[in-house]
Amino acid sequence: MEYDKEFTEKLIKLNRVSKVVKGGRRFSFSALVVVGDKAGRIGYGYGKANDVAEAIRKGVERAKKNLVTIPLKGNTVPHWIQGKYKSAEVLIKPAAPGTGVIAGGPVRAVMEVGGVHDVLSKSLGSQNPVNIVKAVFNGLENLMDANTIAKNRGKKVRELWG
Repeated sequence: MEYDKEFTEKLIKLNRVSKVVKGGRRFSFSALVVVGDKAGRIGYGYGKANDVAEAIRKGVERAKKNLVTIPLKGNTVPHWIQGKYKSAEVLIKPAAPGTGVIAGGPVRAVMEVGGVHDVLSKSLGSQNPVNIVKAVFNGLENLMDANTIAKNRGKKVRELWG
């Protein structure tokens, strides 16, 4: 694909799984990967294979198929949002310029590849990285910018925020 070079990949979790068979243990690997163009397009993928490199490659491939575009307001998110997936909840809040990414592991990785430079975040509930990433994506997909809100209300941006 011609757009491979524009994406940044980040491995969030690599897991080794063993299966006991007649001859001993057989190992396989699973990888949770996020990709992004550092300008608001991000995706995540989960790949499984008998080899680490193959699992990561599959994860990246799936992540590129699941790309979403998030609205950015400068280097931060437009408003606070709470994303939920199963028992994982993630609170994402905009921050002043120069604050940086104040977030834990999986959330930090998603924000960095998405191009969000100033954000505050708190992970609530589950500590499972897969569910946390899905909760972050749930929150980011529900973000709205001023144009979307104005269009939904049938008004112009100037009428709402003069």
